[in-house]
Amino acid sequence: MSHRSAHRRLGALGAAATCLLTASFFAGPAAAAPLDEPASTPVPVATPDGVLMSYVVNAKAATPGQTRLVEAAVRDAEGVVVQSWPQIGVVVAHSTNGSFGSDVVAAGGNAVHSVGTTRTAPVSEGTPEIGDAPPAPGSRGAAEYKKAQGQPQLGGFSPGEVFDVAPAADPREAEQWNMAQINADDAHAITDGARSVLVGVLDSGVESTHPDLAPNLDLDTSVSCVDGGRPDTTPGASEPTTSAHGTHVAGTIAAARNGVGIVGVAPNVEIASVKVVNDDGYIYPEYAICGFVWAAEHGMDVTNNSYYVDPFEFWCDDQPEQAPAKEAVRRAVAYSEKKGVVSVAAAGNSAYDLANKTTNASSPNDSTAVDRVINSGCHDLPTELPGVVTVSSTTQTEQLSSFSNRGLGVIDVAAPGSSILSTYTGGAYARMSGTSMASPHVAGVAALLKSAHPEATPAQIVTMLREQADDHECTTTTRGAACVGTTDDNSYYGEGIVDALDAVG
Repeated sequence: MSHRSAHRRLGALGAAATCLLTASFFAGPAAAAPLDEPASTPVPVATPDGVLMSYVVNAKAATPGQTRLVEAAVRDAEGVVVQSWPQIGVVVAHSTNGSFGSDVVAAGGNAVHSVGTTRTAPVSEGTPEIGDAPPAPGSRGAAEYKKAQGQPQLGGFSPGEVFDVAPAADPREAEQWNMAQINADDAHAITDGARSVLVGVLDSGVESTHPDLAPNLDLDTSVSCVDGGRPDTTPGASEPTTSAHGTHVAGTIAAARNGVGIVGVAPNVEIASVKVVNDDGYIYPEYAICGFVWAAEHGMDVTNNSYYVDPFEFWCDDQPEQAPAKEAVRRAVAYSEKKGVVSVAAAGNSAYDLANKTTNASSPNDSTAVDRVINSGCHDLPTELPGVVTVSSTTQTEQLSSFSNRGLGVIDVAAPGSSILSTYTGGAYARMSGTSMASPHVAGVAALLKSAHPEATPAQIVTMLREQADDHECTTTTRGAACVGTTDDNSYYGEGIVDALDAVG
């Protein structure tokens, strides 16, 4: 969510540009390629001795006892336990041991389900230790590497051109065509949402001093997860540093009705800043895992996820280097759903058919990208995980945005994402485009649904989102890609454009 280049799938977009060795041993079963499909192209990850790498080690069972056995195995394999999540049986570890993968399996025995790296590049933030302050930014890392390679310097998102930055002044609600498209303006005549509902903005940080966000931002439940995947609640940790993306997303969800600026979809609910984007623009698996588990443990009702998990745009089941991290993120999302959290995610900005995967040339984005074959067992995380609401983007005229991913049976609902006016860092406002901008509209409607139906489960909220969406005919063509399906459910709009009025009515 804030920053994908022309080949990145999620995030904000500019007006003309799209916004988003020897392999070491990895344990755990790698699934076979789906029937009648080619295997995906392997992307081996080098782990030479002396180079600090990040890993996830998944326990066979999500129990404290099994997790402790995995922690012991990490230490025996010359690794450091950065963060342990016994709730889901996942341990995040750093190690300079080139054979860490095989060594941790040997040490852990039957307690270890799978182990794999979370990045293809070395760790840039260092290894945090309990009690240490978060590392200072500025060490040579992914951003400098990308610059040297002539690659975009922000991963996981897209830069996003700012059209209309201005200080907060007169109310600008009349400029919010997007609210009319989803009937949020009519919904507000009934309710602005319940104060008891909390939405986690898993993103690049939310500006706590912005006049349209400060009234609704809950600092007590805000956190940063970019210290190696370890929660950091020190003052200022969840503030934006290199990106305004999270601040923009937050405004669409819940900019306050306070006589200044704009109004969000659910302007009376509370939001929490859950920072999962580091200063180089990456959202690594351990950051996302931390964000989902934090949301689950801190009473969040909804999370918005306008990003994909780096460094792979698509994580493949049949690749043992990718499957362990994919499994760890899946566990975190499933746990958050079990604890009552509805997860909403952007579909991506590659104009790609997620229902018919063939090739991908943008991954990994933290080292050297590989032009690879992918198959239906390769998924964009978290948007294609079970239970997650996948959102495509529409224009002001209700067409599918030219950049938006699509896919019959993959897209759940659509929402406005082209040139959306929202809050921006520095107390300002700006228009940005991307499925990153569409997703928070749906997160806001989910918050209204939770306000109206406080006892509803995540599955029930998702069902209501889909059933209440306004059907959209499948007759248009965007970038040469025909719409597939029916008016009731198609590859562009899913079940239709989300409807805030139905949510509260």
